[in-house]
Amino acid sequence: MSERKPRKDAARNRVAVFAAADELFARCESPDAVTMADIAAAAGVGKATLFRAFGDRAGLIRALYEARLAPVRSAADEGPPPLGPATPPLLRVPALLDALLCFKLDNRHLALALEGGSGASPYRAEHYEWWHGLLRGALEEIPGFADGDFTAHALLAAVRADLVEHLAGQERTSREQLRAQLAAFTAGVLGSAAARS
Repeated sequence: MSERKPRKDAARNRVAVFAAADELFARCESPDAVTMADIAAAAGVGKATLFRAFGDRAGLIRALYEARLAPVRSAADEGPPPLGPATPPLLRVPALLDALLCFKLDNRHLALALEGGSGASPYRAEHYEWWHGLLRGALEEIPGFADGDFTAHALLAAVRADLVEHLAGQERTSREQLRAQLAAFTAGVLGSAAARS
């Protein structure tokens, strides 16, 4: 049975909702301040439309995050180097982390809303499990690398949304400085792993 295509108005509403949510999250002081009512009003749709389409605020945030992450995910799953699967792991791991950092810098409040909301463990979230599996797999391709699982968690901790917000927002660390610091940290982790093997 083929998947049903969404109605044209539903697809149009989804685009309007994502655009409105993007704008609201980009301009807000705190991601907690963005409500479903705010998004509905900015998108020109009823709140019931949002709840039917996304279930709740967390569902809308997850859907928007996944839509924004889709190009990065596609590049990592099937794209060319440096993100794609054919890239040697010592080059791929830093490239994946850099892509995730840049994504979170470009979507700071959205990432904060996703990682900080709902009270559920962020480590059980689908997007986290995907990143963790991707990094763990790349790390385990490095000859002699002992613990890809823990190292993937530790590397992902360096790009948590709350840390990115603290460094970029409160400490005013520049994008390029953050990228350079992450690259140096990752090189240190990978270098010490290579030295042990």
